[in-house]
Amino acid sequence: MLAIERRNRILARLRAEKHVVVSELAKQFEVSEETIRRDLDKMEKEGQVVKSYGGAVLSENGAAELPFVVRKRSNVAEKQKIADLAASLVSDGDAIILDASSTAVFIARKLKTKKNITLITNSVEVLMELSDVTGWRILSTGGTLKENSCALIGPQAEEMLASYHVGKVILSCKGIDEEGGFSDSNDSHASLKRKMLACGSQKIFAVDSSKFGKRSFIEISGFDGVDAVLTDRRPPDHWVKLLASHGVELLCPEDSQEEETA
Repeated sequence: MLAIERRNRILARLRAEKHVVVSELAKQFEVSEETIRRDLDKMEKEGQVVKSYGGAVLSENGAAELPFVVRKRSNVAEKQKIADLAASLVSDGDAIILDASSTAVFIARKLKTKKNITLITNSVEVLMELSDVTGWRILSTGGTLKENSCALIGPQAEEMLASYHVGKVILSCKGIDEEGGFSDSNDSHASLKRKMLACGSQKIFAVDSSKFGKRSFIEISGFDGVDAVLTDRRPPDHWVKLLASHGVELLCPEDSQEEETA
């Protein structure tokens, strides 16, 4: 196993359990405890973990971003529910933007039955997912590849977006906070997402329920001007009221179920 793969698996375990022990990791990966300590040293330097006696805990630093391969494997059921909702909003012939989030890959997969879609993305993973689709117009933003994220970012990507207008922009985020709105863990990602929002008639955030009440490193957008939030389950009532007060439509699986039984 490559060291980077081992560290990604350690991150996945940390995300699930919040704490890891060096001796247990050494047994799990069949390597020496010294190897695990070197892994944790590197992960601490990158801001992903905080070393503790005999192990490590997940960093609370909102600027630390988990690798894409870890994010793609987390909250899968929730992302699939969100993808179903997103697909219900997209019609044949639509022009849309998807970001480089792991949720966007699930959405792209659900959209593959649609016809004549124009799609712009900065996600290498989304481009790969859609590589076998015919009859679509698929555009990449170009830009600089961000390490561990499968995302293209930077001035070149932002300049490309300035030339286009689409019907729907569907973005994810790292947190949604009552005061700060939608936020992300990286300023380059957030900057590009603001450019994406400016391209769209309808601005939609796809946010799994674990993100409510969390505030990450940098703001993407406030609530005003956002058209809809898609999530995997209905949040507490105060969120429903807050979003409604800003004119943001809340869509969750319960709504579809209620319509089917009505």
